[in-house]
Amino acid sequence: MRNTILSLLTLTAITLSSCSQKLHFKKEVNQAEKQTTLMLQEIAKANNKNGTLVSPRTLEDGKLKLVASTDWTSGFFPGELWCLYELTKNEKWKQQAIKFTAPIEQEKLNGKTHDMGFKVYCSFGNAYRLNKNQHDKAVVIQAARTLSTRFSPKVGAIRSWDHNSDKWDFPVIIDNMLNLELLFEATKLSGDSSFYKIAVAHANTTMKNHFRKDFSTWHVVDYDPETGAVEKKNTHQGYSDASAWARGQAWAIYGYTMCYRETKDPKYLLQAQNIAKFLFNNRNMPSDLVPYWDFDAPNIPDEPRDASAAALISSALFELSTYTEEKNDYLEKAEKILYSLSTSYTSPIGANRGFILLHSTGSKPHNSEVDEPLSYADYYYLEALTRSNRLRNNQPVIQ
Repeated sequence: MRNTILSLLTLTAITLSSCSQKLHFKKEVNQAEKQTTLMLQEIAKANNKNGTLVSPRTLEDGKLKLVASTDWTSGFFPGELWCLYELTKNEKWKQQAIKFTAPIEQEKLNGKTHDMGFKVYCSFGNAYRLNKNQHDKAVVIQAARTLSTRFSPKVGAIRSWDHNSDKWDFPVIIDNMLNLELLFEATKLSGDSSFYKIAVAHANTTMKNHFRKDFSTWHVVDYDPETGAVEKKNTHQGYSDASAWARGQAWAIYGYTMCYRETKDPKYLLQAQNIAKFLFNNRNMPSDLVPYWDFDAPNIPDEPRDASAAALISSALFELSTYTEEKNDYLEKAEKILYSLSTSYTSPIGANRGFILLHSTGSKPHNSEVDEPLSYADYYYLEALTRSNRLRNNQPVIQ
């Protein structure tokens, strides 16, 4: 088995070497470092409302928007800093990562949100992975304990939102798949298998109810909290209830790839592969593989792109490529997306307040963050760049 894995890693490195000749790794990292240095300067100058705002999220009218730790995006910028430390081994980025991670800690007790993985795992999870600090470990475990309180055994899933009670009784969104990584990690760190069992139950319930026959996904599935029965399936950020919201597909392929990593259950691997087929067989996937914000948006090709979805898909594909020995083009597609993002979707150095990627779409139906930079696009871009680099150097895709 060991020889098989080593052979696969060697083949991966050869494949990456041949298909990434146009991607200049040092150039991409240098650009990210310069932009993030600018971002740190812009954060220091921004109106920070008595220090309560902890992380950058996007631009509004060209101005930097900072958010409090309670915002679902608060953990991404600390995560970016940890990615830069992993990519460069520069102590500067480690110290900045520690500084921006610290204010997220209070979220470990915030049971009013499902976004614990986005906030705490991207910050403290990466911190522990790279720094092995016992305090960071304790934060991850406590955050998982808090997230577990949102799990319903009757539904078999973690409740996503508490808002819009007039619309939904027990809403579960496809995005929630990403928060399972925190639970899997907490079981490994604590030995408490309850976190693992909750993650598996949620993944199974989502796989059963969130996907259409073609492996496109609904954004929101609402359940009866008393019986666990499905009440409705619709969208909040996609074009329509029947459409395939691009970032929803990205959350899905990333989530089930990660679930396979943590469980080795083949049904999760098959699910991720089927989602990949939907993505790349879709007639509305652009040639540069950076999707429109929704695959069924009515005015394609005159619709906004979503670089955040592309970055997520690229990162997921790098990992997915390591779990199968069958001949596939996951690596080629992952690298093509990364190349597209690095050449056509990056900010000029010194512009856009330090964001790395441009042309993401937060919520088109709400006319919010449309064709703007987003912190989570930058995070998953740097993660994809990190994974690409690790594979190129014959290392496991995740440290």
